[in-house]
Amino acid sequence: MSAHRGTDTLEEHLEPGQRELLASLVSPAAIQAFLDSIPYSAEDINRCPVRVLQDRKAHCLDGALFAAAALRRLGHPPLVVDMLPAPGADDDHVLAIYRRDGLWGAVAKSNFAGLRFREAIHRNLRELVLSYFEDFFNVEGLKTLRAYTVPLNLAPFDRQGWVWRDDGATAIEKRLPLVRRVPLLTPDMVSHLSPADARSMEAGMIGTDYAGLYKPKQEEIR
Repeated sequence: MSAHRGTDTLEEHLEPGQRELLASLVSPAAIQAFLDSIPYSAEDINRCPVRVLQDRKAHCLDGALFAAAALRRLGHPPLVVDMLPAPGADDDHVLAIYRRDGLWGAVAKSNFAGLRFREAIHRNLRELVLSYFEDFFNVEGLKTLRAYTVPLNLAPFDRQGWVWRDDGATAIEKRLPLVRRVPLLTPDMVSHLSPADARSMEAGMIGTDYAGLYKPKQEEIR
């Protein structure tokens, strides 16, 4: 199945008003603005891109898949990257990534203000992911980002209907833990991390849905 066929499948499953909305998302920033306009979902379900448009809500995986599908319409391959926390410390966070003139940017749905859009100004994926480091903290103020996955191309999931079937979205969720990981920090770096300050936490949690916050497990955070 071609990349364009995957896009056609998305549009074929939309009502006229939804197709009009999708057609208005003519840039990564416009896609981000749409995701910012809908509530964060604290529900333990996955929504495919079509259902995001239907329900007008999304969590980070839903938002990344929607953004990947919308970016595909603009000529970008549907790529996602999963940013990974210390074990038991936090949620992971999925980005839809795109490239312009060889530089990387990202679109994302998050319960935290600082974990959303990035302009395409980053020379490589490590640089892009590290731009999220200071804003990637948990409810206890611990900076928890430790690794990220190499990009996962969603085109092979077209046969599972990921743009219009929720179980296709769940198939992607199950695949992400198997993608190769790239570490960001050494143990020595981790041992010298300072907690997020109160002002940064307040700013980062503007508009947060507290029902959707991760509760750290009572174990050593590495």
